[in-house]
Amino acid sequence: MRILLWHVHGSWTDAFVRGAHEYLLPFLPERGPWGLGRAGRPWPASVREVRLDDLDADSVDAVVLQRPEELGEVTRVLGRRPGKDLPAAYVEHNTPKGNVPNSVHPLADQQFIPIVHVTHFNELFWDNGAAPTLVIEHGIPDPGHTYTGEFPELAAVINEPVRRWRVTGSDLLDRFTAAAPLRIFGMGTHGLRAAVALPPQRLTICGDLPTHELHREMSRCRVYLHPFRWTSLGLALLEAMHLGMPAVALATTEAIRALPPEAGAISTDVDELVRTARVLIDDPQEARRRGDIAREVALERYGLQPFLAAWDVLLGDVTDPRFRTGRLLSPTREGKSQ
Repeated sequence: MRILLWHVHGSWTDAFVRGAHEYLLPFLPERGPWGLGRAGRPWPASVREVRLDDLDADSVDAVVLQRPEELGEVTRVLGRRPGKDLPAAYVEHNTPKGNVPNSVHPLADQQFIPIVHVTHFNELFWDNGAAPTLVIEHGIPDPGHTYTGEFPELAAVINEPVRRWRVTGSDLLDRFTAAAPLRIFGMGTHGLRAAVALPPQRLTICGDLPTHELHREMSRCRVYLHPFRWTSLGLALLEAMHLGMPAVALATTEAIRALPPEAGAISTDVDELVRTARVLIDDPQEARRRGDIAREVALERYGLQPFLAAWDVLLGDVTDPRFRTGRLLSPTREGKSQ
C-alpha cells in the first residue's frame, strides 16, 4: 500500500514508517512543517520524499492525516477528498486545549474518516461526536537495554520548556533538583536556566541530540523525570522505560496508565515524587530493579509489532469500499491496541 503522510511528529513517524508499506512524505526545498520529508532520519528505503504537486493522485492508496488543514491541502493538490475519494485516517496526537472536557474535535460528527487516538485519555477527553474512533497506542522501536545509571542525576526530555512552561511542568524543575542535579534534553531549551534560576551545578542543558546520542546520554542518568501536567503521553517516557530507566512522573493524562508505581513512582504529590527520586538516586541497585520493571512493561504494552499490526488492520478497513459507502462505519475492534 502507498500511504501519504506528512512528517509532523518525528517519534511517532519513526515507528509508523517501519511497517510493510511504501510511505510518501511531502518534501519542500525550504523544509518546514509542510515539507520536512525524511529530515535526514535513518528510515527504511520504503520511506520516499515526494513533491506533492508532482505526485500522481491515483498512485496514493490512503492518506494518514494529522492536522485539520491537511484535509483541504490533499483535496487541492490531488483532487481527491479524504474519506470520500481517498481512504483516510486521522491521527490525534494531542490532548484537547481550551474548553476541557467539552472540546469538540475538528473531525467530530463526520463518518468516513476514523479518528485514531494515540491514548485512551485522548479518546475520553475529546468530544468526538458521532465520528468513528479507536485507540492505537504508541509503539516504540526497541532501543535496547542500555541503562547504566552511572550519573546520580535526573534526566528529562522537554521540548520548548520555557514557551510551554506549566504545560511541561518546567516550573517544578527547581523542586526536583532537591533530589539530584538535572539534565534537560530537547528542542528550544535556551533560556531555561534563567527562567528557573538554577546554577550550572544543578542544571545541565544538553539540547536537541540525535536519537542514538539522546538514548545513550539518558541511559547514563539514574532516574528519568516526567514532569508534564498536560500532554498526550511523552514518547520520551516510553523510550526511557525501554532503555531500562526507572521513572518518576506526575500522575496526569495517560502517564497513569503507562507507568506502574513499581517502575519508579507516579503521583500528583510533587513532594512524594521528590522523596522517591532521592531514594533511587541514593540506591543504584533499587533504581536498576525498578528500571528492569519499567522495561518489561514497556516491551509488553508499547512494542513496535502490535502497533504496526493494529495499523494494518485499520488501513485494511479504510481501503475497503464498504467503509466509504456507510456499511463499515466503525473500524473493527481488532484494530484497537489494548
